[in-house]
Amino acid sequence: MLVEIVIGCDGIRSPVAKWMGFSEPRYVGHCAFRGLGFYPGGQPFEPKVNYIYGRGLRAGFVPVSPTKVYWFICFNSSTPGPKITDPSVLKKQATEALQNWPSELLNIINLTPDDTIIRTPLVDRWLWPTISPPASSGKIVLVGDAWHPMTPNLGQGACCALEDAVVLARKLASAIKTGSTSIEDALRSYSNERWPRIFPLTVRANLVGSLLQWDNPAVCSVRNNVIIPKVVRLGPMLEHTNFDCEPL
Repeated sequence: MLVEIVIGCDGIRSPVAKWMGFSEPRYVGHCAFRGLGFYPGGQPFEPKVNYIYGRGLRAGFVPVSPTKVYWFICFNSSTPGPKITDPSVLKKQATEALQNWPSELLNIINLTPDDTIIRTPLVDRWLWPTISPPASSGKIVLVGDAWHPMTPNLGQGACCALEDAVVLARKLASAIKTGSTSIEDALRSYSNERWPRIFPLTVRANLVGSLLQWDNPAVCSVRNNVIIPKVVRLGPMLEHTNFDCEPL
């Protein structure tokens, strides 16, 4: 049985999403430098995420292989600013942003190959019920960032895209194999099932990012000494990472 379907998985600036009537992703007020430090002789860090918080500025790093360490710097900016692609300028700006910060993070940046450094404005799109277009139209459907771009504050953007793929594949397989459901109904079912998970995660990621980007000294003190250690790190705050994809 031959079934022709268009799956829009073409990222944040998706032409497919635009054609379906979705708004452009909204800038949330902060940007990020990101890169991949390279240690030819082996990186020295424990396998955990390391966070450092400042005023309107935060950074972190995590080893991702025996020789590579991913790092990021998130900073407040009233506008996205000009697009910069020169890696030497990006590395200079990232280093200057962290003056007087721990030297180990600066060392990671210095050990980062030029072709792995990027600077991006952070954006999201809130899928308001009854207002936002549905994820499918006929036999056209959106998945991942094309549908629900979210800020990286929960580390769930790519995870949710994979979840989308699992759910969409299951809906389509059932429709094609049994013939009891049309392809269009299967795509609508996918949209209806995914929305209750996607919308709250997008909102939560945005709110967490806003909390972590505070720049008032007194508020930052409360954040660092009460909110992060007493609230954010509690188990219930990590429930969003749990997803049962069921047997494939």
